[in-house]
Amino acid sequence: MKHAIVTGANGFIGSNTVRYLVSQGVKVTALVHAGHKGNLPKSKLVETFDFELETIKDVQDRLSAGAYDIFYHFAWKGSAGAARADTKLQMANAQWTVEALELAHGLGCRRFVCAGSIMEHETVAAAYTQGNRPGLGYIYGGGKLIAHVMCMSVAAKLGIELVWPEITNAYGVGEVSPRMVNTTIRKCIKGESPQFTAGTQNYDFVYIDDVARAFYLIGEKGKPFHEYLIGSSTARPLKEFLLEMKASLAPELPFIFGDIPFTGINLPLSRFDCSETEKDTGFRAEVSFAEGTRRTMAWLRGMEEEN
Repeated sequence: MKHAIVTGANGFIGSNTVRYLVSQGVKVTALVHAGHKGNLPKSKLVETFDFELETIKDVQDRLSAGAYDIFYHFAWKGSAGAARADTKLQMANAQWTVEALELAHGLGCRRFVCAGSIMEHETVAAAYTQGNRPGLGYIYGGGKLIAHVMCMSVAAKLGIELVWPEITNAYGVGEVSPRMVNTTIRKCIKGESPQFTAGTQNYDFVYIDDVARAFYLIGEKGKPFHEYLIGSSTARPLKEFLLEMKASLAPELPFIFGDIPFTGINLPLSRFDCSETEKDTGFRAEVSFAEGTRRTMAWLRGMEEEN
């Protein structure tokens, strides 16, 4: 891999992947939301272009075809918060992903790597379980699933290699969203007891440094039209992760389990198996959850002190 295009390059996962690509000597054309490039590494290997997802097709007129190897697509609107339940937005994201794939083909990229999600599998299970009433979060998962299916067919028609990594739950330094790890750590910093479901559902978390390295290895070594799970290889019931966090960050603070009802789908541990990713690409996560949450807490504490 010599030259990659990256959409959503200033985002949490995108910027860390760009940083890792640069560390490997890869030139990066970074597509970012207008004026947003503060998270990108300062390097001669990085060139930025402003773009908007709604008009991603227009990028082809601004870039020279034939100069790129791989197209990484991370840009996705409404990946956290209330927008995850916006049906029109999530459907639009799926269409924009197809248009990004077509752009990659038009620019001569040999392969297209998109950030999928384990929620695709949860969404299928939620939709096809008799009598189940899925929560609104599955609308986001549905958007990812639709994008996956449509890109598989379009890529096969165009003759471009599609590789589909699926992230379990990425977290770490640089993330500002109100997702579970951040919310829990912020409560620990304030001395507030966090509340959870019973925590019996199977779960996994993977630290951002490992995620970035995984995207590089999957882009470089992954097989065409394969999906690869990006996880810790230590999936287990959620409560066990949270107790590991408690022991690492706030051993004296009570963590309260069972006060919040769980309305989601509990995937079997086999669905979190990362052995194919390791076999084909050599990736295996290196940062433990205890260490990753310590790093994240130190960063969040520093951010709060600055503010």
